[in-house]
Amino acid sequence: MSIVRLDDLCSIDGLPNTGIHYYAEHDPDRIAVVDYAGSRWSRRKLVALINRLSRAFMSAGLGNDDVVMICAPNCAEFLIAHLGAVQAGIRTVPVNWHLSRGEIEHMLIDSLAQVVIVHQRLATGCLAWLASLDDRGILLISIGQAAGFMSLDHFVKGQSARKVSAPANGRVMAYTSATTGRPKAVYLGAANAERALQKTIAWHMSLGIAPEDNNVHLCASMLYHAAPLDGVITALHMGHRIILLDLWSPKLMLRTIELHQVTTTFMVPTMFVRLLKLDEGLRDKHSVTSLRFVVHSAAPCPVETKRAMIEWWGPIIWESYGATEGQGSIVDSADWLKYPGTVGQPIPGSQIRILDDHRKEQPRGRIGKIYLTHHTGDRFHYKGDPLKTRDSYDGEFFTVGDVGYLNEEGYLFVCGRDSEVIICSGMNIYPAEIERILLQHHAVVDCAVYGVPDPLLGQVPEVAVQMNFEYEPDSSLKLDLLQFLSKRLSAMKLPRRIKLVKRLPRDPNGKLFKRLLFEGSFRPRSE
Repeated sequence: MSIVRLDDLCSIDGLPNTGIHYYAEHDPDRIAVVDYAGSRWSRRKLVALINRLSRAFMSAGLGNDDVVMICAPNCAEFLIAHLGAVQAGIRTVPVNWHLSRGEIEHMLIDSLAQVVIVHQRLATGCLAWLASLDDRGILLISIGQAAGFMSLDHFVKGQSARKVSAPANGRVMAYTSATTGRPKAVYLGAANAERALQKTIAWHMSLGIAPEDNNVHLCASMLYHAAPLDGVITALHMGHRIILLDLWSPKLMLRTIELHQVTTTFMVPTMFVRLLKLDEGLRDKHSVTSLRFVVHSAAPCPVETKRAMIEWWGPIIWESYGATEGQGSIVDSADWLKYPGTVGQPIPGSQIRILDDHRKEQPRGRIGKIYLTHHTGDRFHYKGDPLKTRDSYDGEFFTVGDVGYLNEEGYLFVCGRDSEVIICSGMNIYPAEIERILLQHHAVVDCAVYGVPDPLLGQVPEVAVQMNFEYEPDSSLKLDLLQFLSKRLSAMKLPRRIKLVKRLPRDPNGKLFKRLLFEGSFRPRSE
């Protein structure tokens, strides 16, 4: 296997030929995508529709810096819509269709989208209200048939399947997940689009992921989030087959890994937790030996959960840290086992600093705000919010508000989000620390810790807990949870109240809408 060294990420001229068009020309009949419905798309068929869509956009007068919104489940057409737009120089806005109508309307207005592409399942269901937007001059396109929408097939009718000659400098304009407030757009410059993709491919190769090599990438998270979409697009450009799941369950994932001989995938820690809660006999029923590289991110992972996954799947599990705004660090299983809980060292081409509130660099071991530089050389801004953009940067370094520290060896540890830190009697309490411990309790499936006002101490921690269905919610269970925590935490960090809920307000990618908990707008099952 050829491995590219990333000591100098600017030196990418030696990369082998890659790119979805290259693979479509050299092995057109190989299957590129298998979606949740079982539809199989060859490289030839996929690229032909991408090219036709690009030409249709251009024929409609769309081009550089215009915007297309995509509202769809995990399907091949989602990827086609994105790649067809990017190839025409258009920005894409993937929409989390689990958000409220008000949040989606904000994204539509804020992005100045000229086109909205909607899957028929959503266009005839939760997003049917989008059909009323035709009076705003917005082109409405449906994947499949839906009243009030032009079908995708009709939109591309008569267009050539030849590759367009325009440079592929469109990019995702991702909106942050709105877990703590109104979604905001992260805008990246078009000029660096192609080079950023090449650097990302080089980075993946440096981790031992080869082009083609019978790689099969499983997308088990929703494509409307940045990391899953970026992973799939990179895999396509490296000639890997893509398997798309529309819904996730631990049993389905294990069956899919075995059936399709999956080699790579992106996961979130809640998936690990639920997989490990399966009966051991059921876990052993399915082979996962095809897996070569599993990366997880998006939320803190409990140490014991991660250790158990490495014992089960082997030292193939990697962890990355970053955000919609940019990636920052990565760690393999071996280094994580040396420094449990770390999210790794800077990606080559990136740097990490820990700064205090006065933006003074902190010594090793001291907690402060995490600042990064992007390994692709990109510099983002928040669309329409120059003040927030300015406050996020210190020179070339940016922050998304997370706090943490670097150990003596330079490995990063994330303590939590600055806005979520609970200040109790002058002491900082990090919710992630309590959550990691609580998830080790055999009855706990999921949990979220947040601060609530206290007249004496300022704030105190409170926790919402989703229990394993086998356990009845009662006062004795709450007492057991409290005793479990008290053996592992100081008294100041113990939750003053435990709520038992049927489920936590997470989206399908595991993103937690914690604001619904501390605002009191999420109704628990039992007090």
